[in-house]
Amino acid sequence: MATPPKRLAPLPSLAHLRVLATVAQQGSATRAAAALFRAQSAVTRSIREIEQVLGEPLLERRATGMVPTAVGRAVLERTARVFGELEDLASWCAAVPSRARTAVAPAVPSYLLNTRRLQLLVALARHRHMPTAAHALGISQPAVSAAIRVLESGAGFPLFDRTIGGLLPTEAGEQFVLQVRRALNELRHIPDDIAAVKGSIRGQVVVGGLPFARTRILPEAVARVSRSHPGVRVVTDESAYEILAADLRAGDVDFIFGGLRAADMASGLRGEMLMSEAMVVLARSDHPLAGGRGLTLARLGRQQWILPRAHTPARTILDDVFARARVRTPEPAVETADLAMIRGLLLRTDMLAILPAQQLHYECQTGSLVVLDIALPGTERDIGLTLRATGEPSPAARTLIEAIRDVVAGMATPAI
Repeated sequence: MATPPKRLAPLPSLAHLRVLATVAQQGSATRAAAALFRAQSAVTRSIREIEQVLGEPLLERRATGMVPTAVGRAVLERTARVFGELEDLASWCAAVPSRARTAVAPAVPSYLLNTRRLQLLVALARHRHMPTAAHALGISQPAVSAAIRVLESGAGFPLFDRTIGGLLPTEAGEQFVLQVRRALNELRHIPDDIAAVKGSIRGQVVVGGLPFARTRILPEAVARVSRSHPGVRVVTDESAYEILAADLRAGDVDFIFGGLRAADMASGLRGEMLMSEAMVVLARSDHPLAGGRGLTLARLGRQQWILPRAHTPARTILDDVFARARVRTPEPAVETADLAMIRGLLLRTDMLAILPAQQLHYECQTGSLVVLDIALPGTERDIGLTLRATGEPSPAARTLIEAIRDVVAGMATPAI
């Protein structure tokens, strides 16, 4: 029996947050009501409802007007990022050539100010099946259809192609959904921002963990954060880098830790180098070549090898190493990047593997694996954090990032 989809977590109302931002900007409910073309009672009710949802007073009522509380300032700061994403989306929609309208829309048009509608869009893009998306939000299928019609009418172009196999996002729809995901992911940080103002770091952090990060540095950083901030929940995603980068741009992943890729730094991401490490040749401790001196790639080339898959960055680096030594890259006995597989094969066979020693740090530390006596110049890789070029990580993500920096700073340079 199939597992039913999980209901989506409620998020703060975008419409209420717009009212909050307007009141803070105008300094009074009366002026905000005029700016929003709404009754003052409706503005007051929106402020009351968002304060009830978030569980904190957001505005101080003074004789001179309304000013944000400390919590209110944190909420408004995150709200500005949310609306920044939606403003960018509205501007992009207005520039789409097929858009059949000429009127200038407000910075964030009303059709984008319904939180559940945007959640439904993302759920539909993920499931590509209307009944499943409806169940995820606890609404009827006709309500899903009506919500998508509102979004497509507001955007001015189709977001989905209706096919026999389900609903497929159009090319424009894919971009639309990406920007909506970014806005919703900013929105979900608001409760954690509030907790941080009150002195508590909590919330979920999703880390894209590349192979280098998962053995020593990330576990130590997570352990430190868990001890000092038990309200933080860490989720690691071990997907391929390309998938992680796409989810990072959408905000589903908070940051990636591992090898940096310069090519992506011009596409909405930024890198922070924390360390650099060369690759080494690893073998089991009683391998016939263990303890040998002055080893050469020509001699090692005749061994059985575990190599990264073809066309990956790591394999490209190794191909260059052998080419510079004028030795043909050996045919691999096994192609894999899975550390459990590499570890098992190294311990059970005479195979060799080339990778950063950090990835099998504990096996080298206990002596079950050894680093062979051969230098591999030109194999240094920059290791660090990949983050979105814009936006601000959640308090929990910032705390884990700082812990990673501290762990790296306290590490001794490994002997090679």
